[in-house]
Amino acid sequence: MSTEPPENTEDAEPGTPGADGASAEGAQVSEGAQVSEGAQVSEAEAELRAQQIERERIERRKAGKQGPIEAGGKLSGTAADLLAAVRAVESGGRPAATVFREAPAAPRRPAPEPVRRAPAVSGEAVPAAGVVEGVRAVLALGGAPEGLAVQAAGVLGEGGAEALRSDPWQLLRVAGVRPEQADGFARALLGAGAGPDDERRGRAVTVWLLEQAALAGHTALEMSALVGALGRQGVPDPEEAVQNAVSEGDVLVFQDPVAEAGAPAPQEEGEERPVRVLVGLERYALAEESLADGLARLVNSVPKQDGSEEWERAAAAARGSAGELIRAVAGHGLVLHTGGEASLAEPAALLGAAHGMGLRAWAATHGPVGRARFAALVEGPGVATVAGLLSGAEGPGRDADGALDVDLLVVLDAPQLDVETAALLTESLPDGARLVLAGDPGVLWSVGAGRVFADLLAARVCPQIASRRPDPGPLGELVSGIGVGELHQVDAPGKEVVIVPVRDAGEAVHRTVQLVVDSVPRAIGVPAEGTQVITPGHGGAVGTRALNAALKERLNPGPGRFGGFDPGDRIAYSPAPGRTLPGRVVRADGEGLHLACGGEEVVVPRERVEQSVRHGWALTAHQAVGCRWPAAVVVLPGDAVPALSRPWVYTAFSRADRHLSVVHGVEQALPRAVAEVTAKPRTTRLPVLLAPQVPATEG
Repeated sequence: MSTEPPENTEDAEPGTPGADGASAEGAQVSEGAQVSEGAQVSEAEAELRAQQIERERIERRKAGKQGPIEAGGKLSGTAADLLAAVRAVESGGRPAATVFREAPAAPRRPAPEPVRRAPAVSGEAVPAAGVVEGVRAVLALGGAPEGLAVQAAGVLGEGGAEALRSDPWQLLRVAGVRPEQADGFARALLGAGAGPDDERRGRAVTVWLLEQAALAGHTALEMSALVGALGRQGVPDPEEAVQNAVSEGDVLVFQDPVAEAGAPAPQEEGEERPVRVLVGLERYALAEESLADGLARLVNSVPKQDGSEEWERAAAAARGSAGELIRAVAGHGLVLHTGGEASLAEPAALLGAAHGMGLRAWAATHGPVGRARFAALVEGPGVATVAGLLSGAEGPGRDADGALDVDLLVVLDAPQLDVETAALLTESLPDGARLVLAGDPGVLWSVGAGRVFADLLAARVCPQIASRRPDPGPLGELVSGIGVGELHQVDAPGKEVVIVPVRDAGEAVHRTVQLVVDSVPRAIGVPAEGTQVITPGHGGAVGTRALNAALKERLNPGPGRFGGFDPGDRIAYSPAPGRTLPGRVVRADGEGLHLACGGEEVVVPRERVEQSVRHGWALTAHQAVGCRWPAAVVVLPGDAVPALSRPWVYTAFSRADRHLSVVHGVEQALPRAVAEVTAKPRTTRLPVLLAPQVPATEG
């Protein structure tokens, strides 16, 4: 696979933390990781800056809370010590030294105050030239690529050069740097003093492992998994490394009650409850706590009635599961809605009913393609993207208190909500507003940390309305079967589904190009621009890079004078991790690369093209989530077997409206993946945080 930093879990190298918390192999440091010092602020960056302001508002609110993060009940022993450690960190003091083991008698080596890594916001100000030059000099001294200077200066701040001199392992805070590379940098600066038992190394690797876990979707890791991963990274005393990281405020420790099946709840006040010990970064702990608080506020508050008779009339007119959805929303602040593409008619009916009652109702989708599709189902305005809504670039704006000016918000593509985005949304809703989270539970989860929609479905803290509208035709039948673990052979008289067997990578590329350029336009009537290729990863002989190169050569050959791109090229633009906007290149000039994405023009400065724009004739399934095309060609080469899972196949196959071609080179691995390989578990704390605030409902 590629050595670039993974954009999503599909692109992660083997070793990415999964259920066992194994360490991820981050991308290699290379000269290609350069970031220009002259970066300009684009519209997307301005949007992300607005989100950062909102995050800061939430942090100020959380800072006003007096108590620590609550979890568990009466505890004793190690668990009690861990709780004391958490509370000491939160109160600004040092935790007890006996969290994992007795502190050594020898004094601790002095270490600089760690610089915490802020949430990734590409619109951050460019570091001052002097700061960058200082960091560049230290990087050169340690033999690290000088092209990392801007990134490192941005992460480490004004004292970046001194921070790297005194603690070279701070380099691990730069995206893409791996422990063995930071070790080499440390040896070059510190000489023989840079050993695997260095306390600074243990702390830095602890934070790095938790960052890698977040890339795989975890908001925290179980202590045993983290300790095991530290051991595999050559940390001699993993428990002491975690203790040191807790002591310095780099990480937080939690103990969450474990509900054992069939076990009665503790009856006595002093009775111990089993707990699991988790370690996480403050960034995700804050977001998850904020999300739980916001959801509890919505569930426990009484929504504005705005005429119960009107709601009932609207529900009666809608009938079926659309009527059930309207009735549920009438009396509840939070409602979940599940279903496939056809079920979008039900949120559309809800939005229409709310508009008819004079309510300020809006819907938000994952991306502009989904926005356009849903807007076609509703009358009038009221549809935005989640990012546009939060930034203020789209939607109703905010009231005097900073809350979104809405009575009802319907969020589509809800499985794509990571914990930080979901926290921003819930905290942005005013008291008395209603929130509907709608989506297809069978698709891949969010690129960012958390599994918000799945956690809420499992927690059963609010009404859940399952659509009874199946997706029609052979494609709908095929996808419905995959959702329950069965790969059916469907009757497709109109060539809605075609299987194209291949023997090797070269044949897979050849047949894919043939399908897009000739076969699908001729036999199905869908032109090449209406067909999307989907493949498991970016690297390899049949990854997006190889397929895009082959498709560009046939569909839009050119010299690629602007960073490899030409006018007319199909592209995938990623303004932020987890967001992909399909579009086309319009032109290139001194301002940068001009793109048309979802009916809007985007200008990407020259220095940001390499890191945020790819060719887009072929995408990964994660990039394709939230979009649909008239035809899709899903490519499954022989080396794709490890990437296959039921959610991946479900997502890829369900991107087609009229026609699906499967370039099939994995033989029986495909039905086996559909039947046996479910979504990889993610460690999250949302259900535990919600439980004390919101009672579970029946049904």
